[in-house]
This record gives sequence, structure tokens and C-alpha cells, in this order.
Amino acid sequence: MRAVTLCADNHITLLHNGAAFFPALVAAIDAARAEIYLETYIFADDDTAQLVQEALTRAAQRGVAVRVIADWLGTGRQRSASLQQEFAASGVMYRSFNPWFRRGVARMHRKICVVDRQVGFVGGLNIIDDMVSDDDLRLPLPAPRWDFAVGISGALVNVIHIELEAQWLRLGEMKLLARLRQFKRTRFKGRGLAHGPASAGLVLRDNLRNRRTIQRAYLQALGHARESALLTSPYFAPSRKLRRGLEQAAMRGVDVTLLLGVGQFRLQDAVSHSYYPKLLKAGVKIVEYRKTALHAKVAVIDDDWATVGSSNFDGFSLLVNQEANVVVTDADFSRALRQQIASGIADGEPISADAFNHRSWRTRLWHGTAFFVYRFLMRIITIGNDER
Repeated sequence: MRAVTLCADNHITLLHNGAAFFPALVAAIDAARAEIYLETYIFADDDTAQLVQEALTRAAQRGVAVRVIADWLGTGRQRSASLQQEFAASGVMYRSFNPWFRRGVARMHRKICVVDRQVGFVGGLNIIDDMVSDDDLRLPLPAPRWDFAVGISGALVNVIHIELEAQWLRLGEMKLLARLRQFKRTRFKGRGLAHGPASAGLVLRDNLRNRRTIQRAYLQALGHARESALLTSPYFAPSRKLRRGLEQAAMRGVDVTLLLGVGQFRLQDAVSHSYYPKLLKAGVKIVEYRKTALHAKVAVIDDDWATVGSSNFDGFSLLVNQEANVVVTDADFSRALRQQIASGIADGEPISADAFNHRSWRTRLWHGTAFFVYRFLMRIITIGNDER
């Protein structure tokens, strides 16, 4: 069974960092004539977020139906409440995802926008300034956070629109219509792979029909890899299947390189490090990125498979949260993303297997303890986490 349903006739534009993403997003919003759907994990209260909020307000005031969803935990309780009031006053429809954990611990970690069913955006960028730390807004970053999104026009936009519409309805009162919309989305087969400038597919993760879809897409691509696999994530704690997929690819001669973010959370770094020994032994190359906050969730495998989205390689993204990635099978796009990842690798610090194996016993104990704490917490969190 195919992990990803692709449709053709798409133009996919790689957007690096907020310097490329936010101008494109605001321009699309300002050109909107009928409707806008926007989902984000964080809708911050800073200058960049204000520009997006003002563009959404302008659209609503000229008669565009504007619907915004932001995650309650990611955006924050006070900010969610203020957005509710400010958007209501300006005519923007706003819904907060899972306030007060009423639907369990699952978060809406997706970053998606569709304008007039003609233009779409999917990626890893929240509505937040590139130079502000996600976890402590008082701390400026040394350089813009390293992240990516894609701008999309073509057949895939309709697929994304159907999903965003269904999500909006799921969070409202029209439950039956939401189910019908979801059924319509699962029946969509796209236009095939024979024509068009780029074939691409939307890959979702949720706790209903798509529990393993994103992981399956990675495993399928790794299983077919012939020459190289470059994968990037800020948070790294892969499932056993994904770790084995990486190791098996490396052991059969594929050049597998992981570019990982470090330095944001000490416990997260220790958990990530607990996975290094087996990966390094199998021949997987690991590079840590410390220049600034690495927030990108992207990958390129061989010359014609690439993905950009919101899903990290950790338990929350693979087992708990709602996530959205776009998979692109296009040589030109893959080449452009490969060049960006290569520049990140050049700015990173390679991990030497010999040096890592000579860690002190205290460091080994800390990494092992972090791993078991993480696994214990994930087991608790994932029990009974079905979405309601």
C-alpha cells in the first residue's frame, strides 16, 4: 500500500526562513478575494505576527471569509484569549485547538494556509518572528531560526483545502458535515503521476485514520533509497522502526546524514544522544547544528524525493500531535532543498563515533536515564490518546 497519494500539475516553491515565507504569506492574504484558512501551532504577539494579523484583518474587512486555528498550548492561554477578542472585533473567525486539554494531550502542530483554493503554504514556520526564541520570548536568537516552508499552486491545493475545511468543521458544531468532508478527502486520488511540473502529496498525522502515515512515508523512501538520505529535525527521538530504517539504509551503502538541532532543551539533547551509538555504529552520519535554532523538519532522499513540513523525529510528532508534511517527487525541487541542507551541514559540528564512544560514565548514565524517562512519559501520554 502506498504511503503517499501524489497528484501532478503543481508548482512548488521552497521558502527558506521567515524572510521568504512571511512576505509570500502576507502577499497571498492581501490578494485574497473569497476565503482564507490558516492553521498554526504558535500565533505569537510580536511584530511579525502583527503583520500577519493585520493582513488577515484587512482581508476580513473587505469581505473575505477568514478562518484561523491556533493551538491553545503553543499560542498560550492569554494570547489565545486576546486573539479571540481581537479577531472577533475585526471579523476574523478564530478557533483555539484543544483548550484546557479537553481532547487529551494531543496538539495541533500543523502550519498550513490556503487562500482562495488557489495558493497554499505548508511547512515548519509558526507565526512568530525569526529572531525570537520559541520557549522564551525574552531571549533573542543569535541568527534567524533555520526553517522552511513551501508555497504551492496546482492540484495539491485542493487536497489541502479539503483538509483545512474539515478541520475547521471538526472544531465547530457541524459534526456530521465534518465527517462527510473527511470521507470526501480520503476518497480523493489526485490526477496521477504522468503529467505536470511537479508531483506532490499532503501527508497527515492524527490519532484517527493517519496514525502512522508520516512515519510510513519516511520508511518507504528510506527503503527505496539507493545513494543518499539527508534528514533534518530539531527534536530527535525516533521510533524503533524509524531508527532501524535509518540503520538498514546506511548498512546497505546509502550515505545517510542526520542534521539535528541541539541546545534548546537539555533533557531533549540527552534523549537524542542516547540514540547516537547504534546509529553511528551502523554508519549513519550525525551533524549537530548550533549556529542558531534549527527548526526545520525536512529531508531529501536520492535525487527525486523530498519532504517539508511540521513533523519532528520524536514521539510527540510521530505518536501524539497532528502534523502535516508535503512530499515532492521532483528533481529540481530536491536539488534546491539538498543545497540548503548541505549548507546547514557545513555550518554544523560532525559527531565522531570514536569521541562519542569515549563519553564519561556520568554522561552515559545521564543519557540512559533521559532515555528511560522519555520512554516512560511517552508510554503514559500515548495511552488513551485517541482524539474525541
